[in-house]
Amino acid sequence: MFHQDSAATGSPAEGTPADPAGAPARTVTEPQKTLVDGAVREVYVPPLVPPVRSGSLGGLPFTNAAEAPADVVLARKQPSGTWRDITAAEFAVEVRAVAKGLLAHGLRPGDRLAIMARTTYEWTLVDFAAWAAGLVTVPLYPTSSAHQAQWILADSGARACVVENVEEARLISGLRGELPALDHLWQFNTGAVAQLVAAGREVPDEAVDQCRAATGPYALATLIYTSGTTGRPKGCALTHANFFAEVDNAVELLHPVFTPVGEEPAATLLFLPLSHVFGRMVAVGCLRARVRLGHAPSMRTDDLLADLAGFRPTFLLAIPYVLEKVFHSGRAAAEKAGKAAAFDRAARVARSYGEAVEAGEHGTGPGPGVALKAARKLYDPLVYRRIRAALGGRVRHVLCGGSPLGHRLAAFYTGAGIEIFEGYGLTETTAATTLTPPLRPRMGTVGWPLPGSAVRIADDGEILIHGGHVFSGYWDAALGAARPVTDRGWFATGDLGSLDADGYLTITGRKKEIIVTTGGKNVAPAPLEDRLRSHPLVGQCMVVGDHRPYVTALLTLDPDGLAHWRQMHRKQSVPQEQLLRDERLLDDLQRAVDDANALVSRAESIRRFAVLPVDFTPESGHLTPSLKLRRGAVSRDFAKDIASLYESG
Repeated sequence: MFHQDSAATGSPAEGTPADPAGAPARTVTEPQKTLVDGAVREVYVPPLVPPVRSGSLGGLPFTNAAEAPADVVLARKQPSGTWRDITAAEFAVEVRAVAKGLLAHGLRPGDRLAIMARTTYEWTLVDFAAWAAGLVTVPLYPTSSAHQAQWILADSGARACVVENVEEARLISGLRGELPALDHLWQFNTGAVAQLVAAGREVPDEAVDQCRAATGPYALATLIYTSGTTGRPKGCALTHANFFAEVDNAVELLHPVFTPVGEEPAATLLFLPLSHVFGRMVAVGCLRARVRLGHAPSMRTDDLLADLAGFRPTFLLAIPYVLEKVFHSGRAAAEKAGKAAAFDRAARVARSYGEAVEAGEHGTGPGPGVALKAARKLYDPLVYRRIRAALGGRVRHVLCGGSPLGHRLAAFYTGAGIEIFEGYGLTETTAATTLTPPLRPRMGTVGWPLPGSAVRIADDGEILIHGGHVFSGYWDAALGAARPVTDRGWFATGDLGSLDADGYLTITGRKKEIIVTTGGKNVAPAPLEDRLRSHPLVGQCMVVGDHRPYVTALLTLDPDGLAHWRQMHRKQSVPQEQLLRDERLLDDLQRAVDDANALVSRAESIRRFAVLPVDFTPESGHLTPSLKLRRGAVSRDFAKDIASLYESG
C-alpha cells in the first residue's frame, strides 16, 4: 500500500533510447501497483525531484535572472504583429517594479488580488508581481457575469482587482457598493502596469525581498474558483508547494518537451485561459523551466492560426476541441479541393502508424513496417505537413487535457509526427494528476499518476488522489483560511475510472452524472458525449435518460462544420429552421450517433436525438467558462425538447 510519508525516488530505466535530433534520453519511472482480488486498485509513481522546502513562486523571476539573465523566458506580441523576446533579467526588473507598486498601494502579504483578463503578457506579469509581494491572486474569467464576479470577489475578500478593458471595469465598478473590502481597481488597457510602476518608484527594492523572504512554499498562492456546474463556485486554495510539486515533476518527466533540440529553443504559445488552472500551471512551468512563453488572447480560429504561424511554438498545451478543429479543418479543405478520399487514406495510414508505434514501445508488436513507413512518407508532404503547419510548423509535442482526446485522434496525430501526451486533472490537483509516460503511451487512457503521487479506485469506482499537488482545501471566508477536505491526504474527485493491469487510468464518467434508466441500467454519459463532440457537425451535446425508459441526446451544430456541410451540399441559402429537418443532414448526424453507440451496449445506446437551433455557450449559461455542461440549466431550458423525445415509443 502507498504510505503518506513515502519518499522513494525512481531511477531511470536502463537502455531507454534517445529522442531524435539530439534530444536527451528519456527516463521511465515504473509505477508501484497494489492489487485487490487480482485487480489493480492503486498505483503510485515515485517522485522524480525532491519537494521544495523554501521560497515561493514569487522568487522564480529573480532566480532565473541570477542564474541565466540572458535566457529568453517570454515573448510579447507587438502592434506590428512581430514578437519581442524578453530575457530573464528584463522580466525580473518588471516584476519587481510592479510588486513595488502593489506595496505602495497598501497591499500586504496574504491580501487577495483578483485578475480579470484574457490570456495576455500582463496577466502573467501581475501574477508573478503579486507573488513577489506575498499576495494571493484570484482569477476571474473575463466572461464572468456580475453575479459570478460579485460572489468570487466577496468570498475571497479581494482588496484589489485588475481588469483588461472598460467593459470589465464598468462591471466591477457597478459592484463596489457590495464589496466593502475592494479598495483598488486598475485597468490594463488604460495603463495599469505603468501606473503601478510609477506608484512604486519610491518603495525600496528591499521591501519586495522582505515579502518574498516571508513567503514559504506552504503559504497560499492562489484561490481558483471552480466553474460551478452545480451551486456556487468554491475557492480551491492552492499553495506555492502545490505548484512546485506539479510543475517540477511534470517538467522532469517530460524533459524532451521542455528541452532545446540542437539550436532550436523550446517554446510554447499559451492560448488557454489563465483563469483556468491548466493555463496557469503552464505559465508557471514555462518560467520554472525557462521555456519561451507567448500569450494568445483570442481563440477565434483565424486569430489563433495567425498567432501560431507568427510565434512558431515547439510544443502546445491544448484541449481536444482544438485538435479536433485542426483535423476537421484539414479534412474540409481537402474535400473542397476534391481530395477527400486521399485525406481519408492518409488519416488511416497515420492511425495505423501511430498504433504500430505504440505497440512497438510496449513490446506487443514490431513497430511500423517498411510498407507503413513508405506510405507515411508519401502522405507527409500532402497531408501531415499541412496539419503541422496549422499549428505553426514546428510543433513536436502536444500536452492535451480537459476531456478525453480519444484513441483515433491520438493515433492520427502520432502518425502525423506530433507526439501526444494526454493527462487528467482538476483544479483541486493543480491541473494534471496523471500523464502519459514518455515511451509508454497507451492511447485511450490518461496515463500514470504524476511522479510523487498516487491514484486509488474506491469500491464504488470513484477516483481518489494523493500527492503534493493536492490542494489544501476549499476557501472558507468565515475562517479566512482553507478548510481541508481530504481523508488522510486522499482527495475524492467525484470522477469514476478504472486502472488496467499496467496501472494506466481510464476515465469513465462523473459520479453525480450517472444516468439510471427506469430499467435499472447505469449509463455514463461522458464517453457518448465525447465521441459525439468529435464529429465535425456536432458542436455540443447532452445525453439524457435518468429515470426514463431509454437514452436520448440533445445536439447542437458546430458553426464551422455546418458552414462546410452547407457548401458541399449547396445548401447555403436554406434557412436554419428548414435545414434542421433536412434528411441528408439528419442522416449524417444519425451516423455520428451510431458511431458513438458502438462504444456501449444496446441498453446504454442513444435511441433518439433532437437537434437544437441554438448552441450551448458560457454566455447562454449552458456551459461553464471551462466549457463543461451545466446539465441542470440545459434540462430546464430545453425541457420541451427532451419531453418530445419520449412522446412516442
